[in-house]
Amino acid sequence: MELWYSEAHTPYAKFSIKVDRQLYSGRSEFQRIDVLESKEFGRFLVIDGYMMLTEKDEFIYHEMIVHPAMAVHPEAKRILVIGAGDGGVVREIIRYPFVEHVDVVEIDELVIDVCREYLPQTACGFDDERVSIHIQDGMKYIRKCKDEYDLIIVDSTDPFGPGEGLFTKEFYGNCYKALKEDGIMVNQHESPFYPNDAVAMQRIHKRIVQSFPISRVYQAHIPTYPSGHWLFGFASKKYNPIKDYDPKRWREMGIKTRYYNTQLHIGAFALPNYVEELLEDVEDVE
Repeated sequence: MELWYSEAHTPYAKFSIKVDRQLYSGRSEFQRIDVLESKEFGRFLVIDGYMMLTEKDEFIYHEMIVHPAMAVHPEAKRILVIGAGDGGVVREIIRYPFVEHVDVVEIDELVIDVCREYLPQTACGFDDERVSIHIQDGMKYIRKCKDEYDLIIVDSTDPFGPGEGLFTKEFYGNCYKALKEDGIMVNQHESPFYPNDAVAMQRIHKRIVQSFPISRVYQAHIPTYPSGHWLFGFASKKYNPIKDYDPKRWREMGIKTRYYNTQLHIGAFALPNYVEELLEDVEDVE
């Protein structure tokens, strides 16, 4: 008998991986969590039936949600990470020696526990002395913060279930207040390809544009995410991700990456016409 994991990307298209074995299945008060193992993608994390990461391609997502902002901000010392219970974002952040403190706010402690046990390649950074873990709702946490962080990374699940509140105008406004005067916020911005995903992406972009004076979108290719075409949001009070980017400075840090590089940084912000049109449709709408 063959066991396959399948995720419907639309009512007419789905993505499947042949599974060798199930390593974990459990339910927290928030969601169902599964860890499966496959020959093609290694171990992978599924939450409520949706792919979160695989060992084979997680480096793409985590490098691209972290390094563009870290390369633009001259000295991001205090960082807030909302979500990211798998630990991949933290793993990339702590590679920068000038980082002094990282607050991780994750609503579901079981996600962290499961990833520590079954996905140690992503969860390896949680024990760094600069990292503090807060098990609580990111919406509630951010309301209490003001002028505190150089960088906020919102590594949330899709805009429904426990992560739904992390896509509201109120939340992005609170992120703005929590940032210092030259702060940057980065978020996963969904996919522009399938119609339902594109609508969610537009909704996110509209709310961020209303909250930040600088708002740009960039892209990466992540094979196991819907359509493989994934977007990230770069929102800032001061820094433009291209004009204020110093590639020489980043290269001199000597950080070894598998996906991100200084040329890719520039290119990632050059979007296909159909994506630009989707963004423009909501940028000037009140």
